[in-house]
Amino acid sequence: MIKLENSLNFAKQLDKLDSLSEYRNLFHIPKDSHNNDFIYFCGNSLGLQPKSTKSFIDKEMKDWANLGVKGWSNAKNPWLEYHSYLTNEMANIVGAKPLEVVVMNTLTVNLHLMMVSFYKPTDTKFKIILEADSFPSDIYAVESQLIHHGYNANDGIILWETKNVENKYQELENIFLENKNEIALVLIGGVNYYTGEYFNLKKITEIGHKYKSIVGFDCAHAAGNVQLNLNKVGADFAIWCSYKYLNSGPGSLSGCFIHERHAYNNNLNRFRGWWGNDLNNRFNMREPFQTIPGADGWQISTPTILSMAAIKASLEIFKEVGMKKLCEKSTLLTNYLEFLLLDLNSSKINIITPTESLSRGCQISIEITNADKKFHKSLTDLGVITDWRDPNVIRCAPTPLYNSFVEVYLFVEKLKLLI
Repeated sequence: MIKLENSLNFAKQLDKLDSLSEYRNLFHIPKDSHNNDFIYFCGNSLGLQPKSTKSFIDKEMKDWANLGVKGWSNAKNPWLEYHSYLTNEMANIVGAKPLEVVVMNTLTVNLHLMMVSFYKPTDTKFKIILEADSFPSDIYAVESQLIHHGYNANDGIILWETKNVENKYQELENIFLENKNEIALVLIGGVNYYTGEYFNLKKITEIGHKYKSIVGFDCAHAAGNVQLNLNKVGADFAIWCSYKYLNSGPGSLSGCFIHERHAYNNNLNRFRGWWGNDLNNRFNMREPFQTIPGADGWQISTPTILSMAAIKASLEIFKEVGMKKLCEKSTLLTNYLEFLLLDLNSSKINIITPTESLSRGCQISIEITNADKKFHKSLTDLGVITDWRDPNVIRCAPTPLYNSFVEVYLFVEKLKLLI
């Protein structure tokens, strides 16, 4: 156990001991008008670009230029199979089997597709549990699904309060007890986007399945951030984006997990498209649809090769480092940030992210008393890029692939100038 110290020299020592420090050199770091690196603590919103990304995309651009349509079969990485090049490493990142994972579409599209298959409401069993402070897009998706099925959205959503609740998982079970057999789906953000709390996904799944409800997770703020172990967790499905901690570029494709117990269930309702059709049958245009087993069978449209090339570039880095080492550094980074913030001993600062390292990833969310967006702008002017959330929260994500302990120290020093 390292005894933490509040000094620049100590932060420099941590960086010298950091086996991952050189990976920062693999990323483009945004610079200010004086060509100084910003302290970029916004990987929970948009991850930085790996320097290798351009070459991965250029490779496909070159094959497109030289081969045209023949690229589907004759490219160096034949496009017909390109999505499969991402599967093994993405499965490793989220703790799943390759059969259970596919990269396709974008996040909320995949959430809707999962609810098409797994949200099966009846007259009495139609309610959906979301955590309070869910990401807004999840709420919009759930509301529209309820309305699509003929229910009143206000009657169909139950919010699970998690902040400042002593036994939140007992509180979740109480919701089931109070609503008898009315809950069809539990949909929780694996890491809450606002507070940065990493929930006990296995416990949530066990409670949901105990009451015969489907359980799904939005892992947008969890994939590439924490060790998810989705297969062992046992959830029915999960979705995540690839442009936050997975560094694949703005609006890039989403990942999807469907547990192996559903892999061969062709009776599950789903929206079909030709990319979910068995490859041996896909181009026999007049033959009946033959569902690909596993997550691949949920594909609909032709994959976006250039976006997948960017994902492939990032996954190469993750493959080299591994989630275990990333999470070890992440824990130390956030522990150090928390230590320095508490050492300020300021009544204007309140950390709303859980203290226990197992209950958070690399995000620390800070409430600033009487602050507004001007405060955030002032912090940016001092060379720090974080994420502001109304009414008064700064989300800070020291990301282990490209952030340093010195940056954590300097961030708190700059924050000190404003409070």
